Parts: sequence; structure tokens; C-alpha cells
Amino acid sequence: MCRCRRRPCWFRCCARTGRRSCRPSGTVGLEATDHPLLRASTSVELAEGDGLLLTTRLSLRSHPWLAEHEIMGSALLPGTAFVELALHAADEAGCDRIDELTLAAPLVLPEDGSGIQLQLHVGTADETGRRTLTARSRAEGDSTRPWVRHATGMLALAGETADAYDDFGASAWPPADAEPVDLTDLYPRMADGGFSYGPLFQGLRRAWRRGDEMYAEVALPETHGGEADAYGLHPALLDASLHVTAFNGMERGVLPFSWEGVSLHGAGAAAVRVRAVRTGDDSVSVTITDTEGGPVASVETLVLRRVSAEPIGTAAGKTPVHDSLYALRWTPVPARAGDESAHSWVTWEDGPEELAAALSSAAGPSAGGGSANGTAPDGASADVPSADVPSAVVVRASDGVRGREEPVRTAHGAASRVLELVQSWVSDERWAGSRLVFVTRGATSGEDLAGAAVWGLVRSAQSEHPGRFVLVDLDPDAEADADGEATLLAAALAADEPQLRCRGGELSAARLGRVSADESAGPVWSSRGRVLVTGGTGGLGRVVARHLVAEHGVRGLLLVSRSGPAAEGAAELVSELSEGFGASVAVEACDVADATAVTELV
Repeated sequence: MCRCRRRPCWFRCCARTGRRSCRPSGTVGLEATDHPLLRASTSVELAEGDGLLLTTRLSLRSHPWLAEHEIMGSALLPGTAFVELALHAADEAGCDRIDELTLAAPLVLPEDGSGIQLQLHVGTADETGRRTLTARSRAEGDSTRPWVRHATGMLALAGETADAYDDFGASAWPPADAEPVDLTDLYPRMADGGFSYGPLFQGLRRAWRRGDEMYAEVALPETHGGEADAYGLHPALLDASLHVTAFNGMERGVLPFSWEGVSLHGAGAAAVRVRAVRTGDDSVSVTITDTEGGPVASVETLVLRRVSAEPIGTAAGKTPVHDSLYALRWTPVPARAGDESAHSWVTWEDGPEELAAALSSAAGPSAGGGSANGTAPDGASADVPSADVPSAVVVRASDGVRGREEPVRTAHGAASRVLELVQSWVSDERWAGSRLVFVTRGATSGEDLAGAAVWGLVRSAQSEHPGRFVLVDLDPDAEADADGEATLLAAALAADEPQLRCRGGELSAARLGRVSADESAGPVWSSRGRVLVTGGTGGLGRVVARHLVAEHGVRGLLLVSRSGPAAEGAAELVSELSEGFGASVAVEACDVADATAVTELV
């Protein structure tokens, strides 16, 4: 029998997984599939290679059960549905594993029942047999709207993998030392948080906890149990299997974000046993068997992310969608007096070794010995109790003056020093409870190239180590005053902001704000000449290119990316901009991080 289990056939069968495809081997062109989510789809083998395109139409009329997956007031295609579709696409393409799958944007199904076109594109196989996967959608009947990318991933052959069932499938159920979890009011509480699941998705029946491990029994309602046979793993069953993560210390109100190492071992289950093991603050591994302990599916790593109403509402058209860009706004923050003695100064004049010694001295005897007094700019000092590690250590990273004659060399030197200092700081446990503050002068206004380099590097460090670093940019036009700066920096640290600037004695924090229509219309672009767009064949680069041509009348574009003309969709973009708007568009391959390559490009 074929995978759809409705008729005998001689279609191909995957010997590794036992999953069968209803597509005859070697056929070319349009083909129907029997997958419920691809019921009205076609499967197209691409002429330029052995890639694959799966298309379908989804709506709340054609698939009414999707209305039971309501998140923040909108019917969302479950992330588990993308997993099921990716597994089906892998089977069609001769693969049997999802190496990785990242969900980029929610797919909201219109309340009025109108349709959504969904495409899954599987790329050609590389030398290892791996294939790229991309899922995109757009509203049916409006060809002028751009396709929205919802998921990207990589499909592969399983090869030699560890047996995820050694300590689970054959063990006693439930584990003797696992404690039962009370599921009373679970789904009403989830609904209060914006996760309104219908009966089909309320599949969590029983649960147990053992340390970082959660065990559960999950089943589809009897009224839907017969539907499971048509799926590899029913999206509602897999979705309910993840609800158990709410009980192992992970944050509630999360949705699947990134999957790694997903394998389907047995299709058509209507009831399963689940083990979810917490592997990080926001990640778990998942193993699923049938009710007898037989393998069903395994997920090596699943990363969950908190969801908010804004992106979902925007995708559903419930909140205003602005076509404007975002801009950095420096927003005044309330000034609060700080304790000047709670932080220590060290100098920036010496090399990394001398600077490290000064930091060690600033830590005080209790954290490694030495004097507790660092040296402040212009000879001023900040007294720090010798028995305590200061709450902050302040380093003057640039002064906005010395690098003006040789800006490139000075910027490189400053960035190199800062990198060494940042690496040393995060690896030294003495400073775990302190903040390292970098002070620049004119970095945020383009007057200090070295300071700007410091800001760029430290911003990256801030994203990896929240709360460990602070950036403060002083007024380049104000006269240096050690006492005044000490008071100002104390106030800056009291503001508890990661990035601050001071102008005219007023502190402001970095905020993102929408650019108004008047502001966005302000820049004047010449229709002559050529505009360079780096990353021009990527998703954001394409948006920028279209915006420049359609809204600002730019008629010459140079789109640069690492893939260049070989990037997926590059030819279509060039055709769109040249034929539709009369623009002259060139696409070049160049790594803009390579100075030699950029020189050749120019």
C-alpha cells in the first residue's frame, strides 16, 4: 500500500523510514499529492535541476480545524505544521531528516476565510545530499503583493545518528521516580495568556516531572483520531506534545522558533508518549513514541521563543502597517544622582597588559590584591573601598581628538584594544557583578571614527552579555572637566541604560522610532548615477531596492551580495525592477568584509 493507505500502487518507497510517497519515481511536471495540507497542491520538478516546488492553498474554509490554533486573537498556522510539511517535502525529495528549520514570520489565516497561497521550495542537492528549504506565502488573488518568507531550513539524509530511544521507549511507563503534574485548568490559564486552543489542540492528557525531564501522554480527540493516518505526525498532536514544556521551569507563552535534527520514525500516530528534556534556558530535546514504546519522532534541539501580539496582529492586518523605516532616536532620560565612589577609573593610555593590571588593582585586595584606587583622567582619583569590587569600571576608549590625523589606524587600534579588554572582562569571574563602561567623545555624531568603531564592537558584546557593558558618549564640544565628568558618569550609571549620550549636560538613551512620512520623503535621491545596496539580493536588500526605485525614482542600482547573480530570485528581481520601472540593475558577487574584494568591485 502507498503512504496514503487508500490504494495499492507500485510507487516508490523509502526503505530507510518505511514512509511511502504517492509520487511515481521519475515523473516530471504537475502531480497531485494526498497530503491533507497539500490537498490542492502541485509538485513541480524544476527544469534547471532536481529541485522541487510544492504549492497549496490554505484557508479557514478549506481547513477549518486551523481556527482552533488561535494565538493573540488570530488563527495561526502552527509551527508544527511547517515541520510536517517539511518532512513531507523531504520525503518527496529523497531526504528523511530536517537538519534545521527556523520560523521567520507567523502565517496568519484571514478571518473571512479567504485563501493563502503557500509555496515550499526545495533546492538542488549539494555534494552531501543536503537540500535547502524555503516556505513563502501571499494572499490569494493579489499578485502585486510580495511573497512573505515564513521558514527556511535544510533537509538531509539521516546517516548514522544516535538512538534517541535507548533510555525511553523500552523503559517503564511512567518512570518510577517521576512525580505527577496537576493539569487542572492548564488550557484556561493558557487562554488567559493569549493561547486559545480548541479541543483538537488540547491533547495533553497526563504529565510527570523528573528534574529537567518532563513526561507526558498526548492524544488527539476521538472525533479526530482517524485523521492521524493521513499525516506523518499530525500538527495538532505534535503541538500538544510541546505543551508539557510549561511545567519544566521554562517560560509560558512561548512558541516553536527553531528546530534541529527532526526525524520521523513512524507515521500515523493518534496517541503518543513524550519525553521533553530541558537543554537550556529556552531549548529542549523531544522524543516521541507510540503507546507501546515504538519510535515515532525525535527532535534533537527545539528552541522556543516568547511571542507578542504586535507581530501577529500586524501580519493579520489588525494593527497599522507602516511602510516607513526605523531610525535611532536619542530620548532624554530622567537625571538621577549617582554614587561617584561606586565606580573606579582606569586609564586607556597603556597597552592591554598594563590596562589589565590596572583593572586588577581596581578590583581591590579581596579580588586579587593591589590598590583599590584607579587613576582618573587628568590626575583625578575615585576612592573605592579596598575590600569591595567596584560596581563599575570606567575606561576612556577615545577622546575624539587624537585619531583625526590618522583615523583608520586609530580606529583599528581602538577596536583591537577593546576586543582584548572585553574578552578578558567576561572570562574573569571577579567582574561578574560589575559593569565595564566605555567612554567616548563624539562617537555617536560621526566626529570620532575610533569611538564609532568602539561602539559597534561593544554593541555586539552587549547583545551576547546583557548587563555587563555600558557605552557613554560625551559632548565633543564641552570642555574636559574631570570632576564634572565623574558626576555625569555617576548619573549615567544610575540611569541603568546600556547606551547613553550626553549633549548640553542632558543624558539621552538610544531608542528606535518609526520615521514619519515627512521624514522619509526628506532624502533626495538623484535619478542619475548608481546606488550601491550591500546584501542587495537578500530579503531586506530587495525591499530597499524596490523602495529606492518605486518611491525615490532611482534608476541605477548595484546590488551586491556574496552569492551575487547566483542568489535565489536575483534574476526575477532584476527583471521586476528593469521591466517594471525602467531601472538599470547590476548584480555582483562580493564579500564586503574583504577589503581586496571591495576594491576590485569599486
